Amino acid sequence: MKRRAAVIGLGHQALEDHLPGLLASSRADLVAICDSNPNTLRQQQELLQVPGFIHAGELLDTAAPDFVIVAVPHHAGRDVVRECAARGVHVLKEKPFATSVEEARELAQVCRAGEVELMVTLQRRFNPIYTSVAGLLDQIGTPFLIDGQYTFHTDDPGAGWRGDVRQAGGGCIIDMGYHLIDLLLWYFGLPSRVIAEFSTTAVPGGGYDAEDTAVIQLGYDTDLYGSLLLSRWMAPKSEHLHVVGTRGSVLLSKGRVQRLDLDGTVVEELTRPHAPASAATAQIDHFCRVLDGDRPNTSGPDQHLAHAAFIASCYRSKDAGRYIDPKEML
Repeated sequence: MKRRAAVIGLGHQALEDHLPGLLASSRADLVAICDSNPNTLRQQQELLQVPGFIHAGELLDTAAPDFVIVAVPHHAGRDVVRECAARGVHVLKEKPFATSVEEARELAQVCRAGEVELMVTLQRRFNPIYTSVAGLLDQIGTPFLIDGQYTFHTDDPGAGWRGDVRQAGGGCIIDMGYHLIDLLLWYFGLPSRVIAEFSTTAVPGGGYDAEDTAVIQLGYDTDLYGSLLLSRWMAPKSEHLHVVGTRGSVLLSKGRVQRLDLDGTVVEELTRPHAPASAATAQIDHFCRVLDGDRPNTSGPDQHLAHAAFIASCYRSKDAGRYIDPKEML
């Protein structure tokens, strides 16, 4: 029997990924939607032909979903998760998991107390391009250098709630950077030292305080070290993670992963240009299997405490002017 699913928050991510993913799912049916904007809600109701609600609590009580996909602004996520946990409704939550380590701990406890599963949406984990990386890394000797980059240009990087630290928890590090940080932690674990430089100066007088550009330096207790460049101002659009080892390297980009010889010759390559559309559905179906007890939840609150610690270390290092050990944040 299919799971009853609802979507709370009808912004870009919900419209582009979560709703299409749900409609294509073989394990879940969309039974309701929710958004605080009446016009957005009415438009999607007419399109999807499902009940719509302004308030999350009303949706939860009336539609009685098995789980909800929560895709609300960062600052609103905590209250929605609390409402779901109080009713025993499971949560597939748009990243980030939380806006601080303290909030992450609180939400983890809320989910435990409510006996609900929460999984953070990270679609790259359901794309074979990204899942194949671990095996390729085993073939490049000892990795010692990481070069990560995720950049794109938007004319107004401080637009809306994303430009307000109080609402967003931060800028490009906690928002778009969450994907690159997740790959780093997935493949290598939590670093032992982090230091970040970031700014809000791309638009002089822009009136926002959430960073538009950041450079993060990091290192491990081994000889592995590297940097991440994040920007929502810098063109052209670029997304890559390059890991260099003693016998070669692995270059991961959107839709492609390559293993390179020492001189840069491509030894093997995997491409999957149509993965993004299917990854959203794969993620939803996986969560249904988690709820059925057939799969482990590897993207739950306990795992994402590490993400919160890494991000908090970036912001603290800027204030302290020195490296911070993310493990100390835990």
